[in-house]
Amino acid sequence: MEDNELKKGMEEGTENANFQPENATEEVIVPEQTETVNEPEQSESARPDELIDQLFESSAAVIETEIEKKDEEQEEIEKEDFSLLSKEQLIEKLSWLLENKPVSKLKNAVDLIKLCFYKILNAEQEQKKAAFIELGNNAEEFVKDQDAQEELFKGYLSRYKEYKVKQLQESEKEKQTNLEKKYAIVSKISELINGTESLNKTFHEFRDLQDQWRDTGLVPQSEMKHLWVAYNHAVEKFYDFIKINKELRDLDFRKNMEAKIELCEKTEALLLEPMIIQAFRTLQTYHDKWKEIGPVPQEKREEIWERFKLATSGLNKKHQEYFDNLRNSQQNNLLSKTHLCEKLEEISVKDLDTPKKWEDVTKDIIEIQKVWKTIGPVPKSHNTQIFERYKKACDSFFAAKREFYGSVKEEESNNLQLKTDICMQAESMQDSTDWKKTTEDLIRLQKKWKQIGPVSRKHSDIVWKRFRAACDHFFSKKSEYFSTIDKVFEENLARKNELIEKVKNLDMTGEDREALKILQGYQKEWAEIGHVPFDKKDEIQDVFREALNEKFEKLKIDDEELGVIRFKNKIDGYNQQSKNKNKIILEQERLENKLKTFENDIITLENNIGFFSKSKNSEAIKKDFEEKIIQNRKKIEQLKSKLTIIYDILYKS
Repeated sequence: MEDNELKKGMEEGTENANFQPENATEEVIVPEQTETVNEPEQSESARPDELIDQLFESSAAVIETEIEKKDEEQEEIEKEDFSLLSKEQLIEKLSWLLENKPVSKLKNAVDLIKLCFYKILNAEQEQKKAAFIELGNNAEEFVKDQDAQEELFKGYLSRYKEYKVKQLQESEKEKQTNLEKKYAIVSKISELINGTESLNKTFHEFRDLQDQWRDTGLVPQSEMKHLWVAYNHAVEKFYDFIKINKELRDLDFRKNMEAKIELCEKTEALLLEPMIIQAFRTLQTYHDKWKEIGPVPQEKREEIWERFKLATSGLNKKHQEYFDNLRNSQQNNLLSKTHLCEKLEEISVKDLDTPKKWEDVTKDIIEIQKVWKTIGPVPKSHNTQIFERYKKACDSFFAAKREFYGSVKEEESNNLQLKTDICMQAESMQDSTDWKKTTEDLIRLQKKWKQIGPVSRKHSDIVWKRFRAACDHFFSKKSEYFSTIDKVFEENLARKNELIEKVKNLDMTGEDREALKILQGYQKEWAEIGHVPFDKKDEIQDVFREALNEKFEKLKIDDEELGVIRFKNKIDGYNQQSKNKNKIILEQERLENKLKTFENDIITLENNIGFFSKSKNSEAIKKDFEEKIIQNRKKIEQLKSKLTIIYDILYKS
């Protein structure tokens, strides 16, 4: 199968040069349409009374014979939850099934075992890859291990395929044997009318032959029509021979008529079934049952047959249309994937002489890979060729990228030295009590840190933790210092209680915008008051927030603006509680990540518009993409408003 992560760049993830083969897509093969068999002529001659009861029972047994029975053994196999098993247990289970169960009942179980096995194997490889990166190695240098258990597992899968081939050959041989047996039964039924035995004995021989017919298995599909015509003809001749009376014949006809009407209704209901393949398979069983049912009254024979044939034709048409659409879809997928291969092949690496240029082109390729994954299967005859073309283009680019990045280690070393210098500066001021100036200096160093390029993965986490430890040390001491000013805190508490009363007593009958302006002024005043006693801060903050929310609920303001106001109220609350200061930082990081995601989504959508600008239905696709871009830009504006609130608190206080 295609790698779940195709070449995500030097910074994005591992570039695995060894692609796995893409999922083989099946060529669309339309199953044969349901064959219809003309109804044989039926005799209406009389029969002797003494055989009525016995013959009716025999005919009913033929009509009511079940064509398909639920395979209880297969059901039991498929009930087992293979997702709870380890790789070793899955291999043992597959081996046991191959040795102890018929291969014809194993398809679904083998598919489930295969899915579970490779799910575990892929997870193990991802863990090894993560550990490899954690040690400071480049993701693109990771190479998947050869798994001995996988080789053993593949061996059992090969054995399963061999068993299937052998089983199919044996099945075809058995069908041919069954065909010869059934033709022999037809001959014996035909010979009964020439016998000299008593009618009673002849009738019992006929019933025995019917039992043998039912007990004999399947025959080749190509011979089924001719076989059933011969069988029905022989049975009809035998009915004429023993001369069943008209009353029994009519009763038999009525029962057959009811059974065929029921089959017509069921077949007509299949026309409304959305699962076309399942409906078509069900139709095959209905045709088998139709053949089992005996004749109907002469005056209704053509009518009931035309009804059944009409429903069959309708379902055959839907079945054919389904596969026609599937062919067209796969052909369109081939055109789309060919277009993407051309895009990849047009990319030149000659002018990529800076990391930024490489990363820009890498993003373009990753976008192409994302689009590739959204495209469905192509015709089987083109699957390997188009995937190899795609793989070759990707491999060529990332091989050139690895070669380029081998020369940037010196730059990473310089960046490490710059960041180490910043760490030393931060450590030199971490014990300072000049709270305002040191805060400004540390923030300046933080901004400078962000402007420096990346360092090697081996040193990145170490140097970052060193810098962060110095910053945390200073800000913790700063918070501890300000938490000791009890008198100021008591005064702040009194001022905040007064402000809460102002909020509660605010008249909301005037203009909403004026009221909003006043409430925002109260929020600003609240933020400027400062800390309160530790045991009161949560309580006073909750009371203030509830008072504000109660007033905000009365304002006729759109939900987006109200959401920003409430967000500011929440962040202000965090800012008043020293233990929640880190929550503001975490909220900032979360919003910045979301902002970057939406900006990347817009770039992806804009690129995708270009990919399909000349394709069929391009206007509809373009309109859908443009609507998504507009929605993402609205979300970006909301995120920027919230980030502005955080920046004002963190960097302007």
